[in-house]
Amino acid sequence: MRLIRPRALPWLGLLSLMLCCSRGEEAGSAKAAASAQPADTPAGRGNVATTATATFAGGCFWCMQPSYDHVPGVVSTAVGYTGGHLSNPTYEQVSSGGTGHRESIEVVYDPAKVTYEKLLTIFWHNVDPTDSSGQFCDHGEQYRSAIFYHDEAQRRAAEASKKAIEESGRIKDPIVTDLVPVSKFYPAEEYHQKYYVKSALQYKFYRFSCGRDRRLKQLWGETGDTGH
Repeated sequence: MRLIRPRALPWLGLLSLMLCCSRGEEAGSAKAAASAQPADTPAGRGNVATTATATFAGGCFWCMQPSYDHVPGVVSTAVGYTGGHLSNPTYEQVSSGGTGHRESIEVVYDPAKVTYEKLLTIFWHNVDPTDSSGQFCDHGEQYRSAIFYHDEAQRRAAEASKKAIEESGRIKDPIVTDLVPVSKFYPAEEYHQKYYVKSALQYKFYRFSCGRDRRLKQLWGETGDTGH
């Protein structure tokens, strides 16, 4: 079948010319605006808010994530494994012990909006710092609490926070939470990320049956984090 090209109409040509001119002006304006931007702006790569990273181990990583997710200034969180000698460990390998990793949480935050000291306070109120065998109902090195500091400033802040708790007299037994340099963080499998959202019923049942909130209230009173 033969195709017949439509006949060009004079007003279509005029419309095309007007559109071309309009686009040219827009492109010129955009180019001028871009060149007027400082080098450090979103137009290029710059002016992105500076972020920092904090890493903590507080027993079951499912229970640590909700406490940080809703903090103003926290950019993102991920749960995973830190401190071990095995590359790309799986949940099964870490939970069975022997890899040296601990279940942990990596918190990316904006220091202009939330301080590292605030993140430390949240950490302490989510753990039993006197438990050397693990955390709550989970036992083993993979569940022991730890603060993985990323630099000297974080190390000093972590030590100061630990000393403040010891001197406060609130915790009667020795604090055995480890303060250690951070090592490579391996994100856990996707189904573990924000488990408290994806599997809310299972999460709540685990948290209750583990006695986590009861123990936190014993230790910290009303400031103990219930993770809801």
